[in-house]
Amino acid sequence: MKKLDKLILMSFWGPFIITMSVVVFVFLMRIMIFYIDDFVSKDLGLLDYAQLFFFFSLITVPTALPLAMLLSSLMAFGNLGEFFELTAIKSAGISVTRAMAPLFIVAIGISIFSFYFNDRVSPWANLKGYSLLYDIKTTKATLKIKDGIFYNDLPGYSIKVDKKEENGKLVGMVIYKHSNRSYELGNTEIILADSGRMYSINDNRYLVIELYNGTHYTEVAGSGAAGASYIASPGLPGTVVSNFRRDAFDHYKMTESLSSFGMKRTDEGQFKYHEFMKNIGDLTSTADSLRKSYDQTQQDLVPNSQQYYSYNYRTGSDQSIKKGKWIDSLLAVPVTDSLKKEIFTNAKSASASMLSYVNSQSDYLQTKLKDANKYELEKHHKYTQALSCLIMFLIGAPLGAIIKKGGFGVPVLVSILFFILLYVLTNQGDKWVKEGLLVVPVGAWLANTILLLTGLYFVDRARSDSRLFEKDVYLMFIKKIKTKWTSRFGKKELIPS
Repeated sequence: MKKLDKLILMSFWGPFIITMSVVVFVFLMRIMIFYIDDFVSKDLGLLDYAQLFFFFSLITVPTALPLAMLLSSLMAFGNLGEFFELTAIKSAGISVTRAMAPLFIVAIGISIFSFYFNDRVSPWANLKGYSLLYDIKTTKATLKIKDGIFYNDLPGYSIKVDKKEENGKLVGMVIYKHSNRSYELGNTEIILADSGRMYSINDNRYLVIELYNGTHYTEVAGSGAAGASYIASPGLPGTVVSNFRRDAFDHYKMTESLSSFGMKRTDEGQFKYHEFMKNIGDLTSTADSLRKSYDQTQQDLVPNSQQYYSYNYRTGSDQSIKKGKWIDSLLAVPVTDSLKKEIFTNAKSASASMLSYVNSQSDYLQTKLKDANKYELEKHHKYTQALSCLIMFLIGAPLGAIIKKGGFGVPVLVSILFFILLYVLTNQGDKWVKEGLLVVPVGAWLANTILLLTGLYFVDRARSDSRLFEKDVYLMFIKKIKTKWTSRFGKKELIPS
């Protein structure tokens, strides 16, 4: 390896590692902020959060690689141009394309890595990450009671506290205790206490509620008991009797399980249907199956629709269809008012059934085609995301040589603009495919095609040492136009006759 290649590679790898780390962190924070409401008040361990961050960091890698490639290559050649190293390279008879050769090979290697990552690692990370996120979202919040508001997340209880003190003491507690039958009869068990406290035991698996100086009210439906006070329900004498029981206590202790608050892992097989969880082989198989089902449904439309017709129509000399009633047999029957009414009723019913059948089949076909396009789009994106790393290098390296600015100023601004362009074109192509305006390959490769042509244009400008982004070039161009305009249409001196 020549010293020139080492110099260029050393100027590339530092910015690449830094920008890759920053971009992954930014995308990870964006995802975390989007799902922040699902994390708060959840009693999760550090290991759960570490796993979630790890999986989502892997998910962001295919998106971060093109941006990191663009920014680092632009910074590398921008620094070489800013410190006149690129000028020295050109003066030694080495072209810009030759200077770009080592990074071009690196870009090809990163594209291959990105393709393997998209096809193998990303589906696995998506499956693990989103299944874990679903489990976190469905996990109940920890037991947090607010003053004066009923807390109903603890199964079987509704708890209200007038005031929570700093030492953990709860003042003015009201507890409605529900059983399976009490949901039908209303609030049949109520506990009032002057004070109390709540804490968990056995690694947060059980909740202990201790109450002080209170009363326990219980209402039980039954037939009555000796010595118990009861009231017969009005209107239904002797059928339902309410037993009221009141127990005063100085200290009352209850223990309840917190198993419903723990995170339960869902079967990951429930998420494998999504296109993000499949590799290229699975996507191809699913898309082919959907398209075969689409074609088969189209072929069965006419045969299946014949069941909605009571009569057949004979056209010309076509005598191939022998079965069924023919329309000319109906015409031979004398038409009466009752027959007209029957014909109209049957025709209306048949047309309504046929319309319903057509609408349902149309919706079914559109859904099949949309799903097939969705899986095929994701399959193409496995390739387009990998190739975009190489395309971003073809944009970043010549732009750095033309701009001749290093650091995180101009390169970051230019990189963000081109990355937004890549993002917008990709989404627009996907939208046109889903709307049926473009076939899948054209929509999937739209962004890469446009940006590849842009990159080749920049490479050509860099080879000719173009001053594409220098202000003086455009000021001189505007000045030339003004001069030509003045010379042609400017004021002329009047010559006396």
